[in-house]
Amino acid sequence: MLRRARQRRRAVSTPTTQPHPTPLPLSVAIVCKDNERTIGRTLDSIHGLAAEIVAIDSGSTDRTIDLLESRSARVIRHDWLGHVRTKQLALDACAQPWVLCLDSDESLLPPLRDALTAALRSPEAADPTSRLNGFILNRKTFYRGAPLNHAWQPEPRLRLVRRGCARWGGLDPHDKLELTSGRSAPLPGDLRHDSFESFAEHLRKQWSHASTMARSLHASGVRGSRASLLVSPTGAFFKQLLLKRGFLDGLPGWLAAASAASAALTKHAVLLELSSAPSAQADPTPRQGGPS
Repeated sequence: MLRRARQRRRAVSTPTTQPHPTPLPLSVAIVCKDNERTIGRTLDSIHGLAAEIVAIDSGSTDRTIDLLESRSARVIRHDWLGHVRTKQLALDACAQPWVLCLDSDESLLPPLRDALTAALRSPEAADPTSRLNGFILNRKTFYRGAPLNHAWQPEPRLRLVRRGCARWGGLDPHDKLELTSGRSAPLPGDLRHDSFESFAEHLRKQWSHASTMARSLHASGVRGSRASLLVSPTGAFFKQLLLKRGFLDGLPGWLAAASAASAALTKHAVLLELSSAPSAQADPTPRQGGPS
């Protein structure tokens, strides 16, 4: 009898289930197209964190949409409008008081997730009259599963904003989220960026992005020059290798510096070509595609 009484006391005092944490008052906005390789990591990193996930998909033919819907994301199918306009569409579709804007190849590392959780549970974040309307995250590129701790570092990005207090700007493809009111603060931790599997793939992306940037610059009135074509690629190479100390990342640091130089060379070559072409032949319109 004594044994049965002890067993009953243990049964009463020990809960049979663990309580689930309440999601934050947070929407996550994602733009995507054919990102099956990386979006699973993105979704894993925000699992249970946000009250809402909104994804703008621009024509995926792989399992991207299936993965999103398996995590209860709201998928909006829409033609690609360029980086700035498509990301603004995703931001506008969000309903929670705070919005985390992520690319489909970005994910929160655990220290950043913890810092974000603490920040949004703070009294200042909960106060809609507060002037703290955004948080800056540091993005760190990973190559073959390892971080580049020097090349492209630091890379601060405003990504967590109070809804209604920020808009996407910049020139395609270099979009920039900007506050329209209030101030921002940095969050500790890193945003993992799995942009490419090989530098050959990265160079192809850089060529595309650099060409789009040249057309955006030309459309805004910027003109190319031979001096920029000569100086900018060399400057980009030594900035990453020496000033950023990319050589401490080993071979990936050297490849990152070469990639930066290649992007600068492409951008200024295309801009110079557009600037020297007759106006009837110059096509300043950024090419259509998708987030990559």
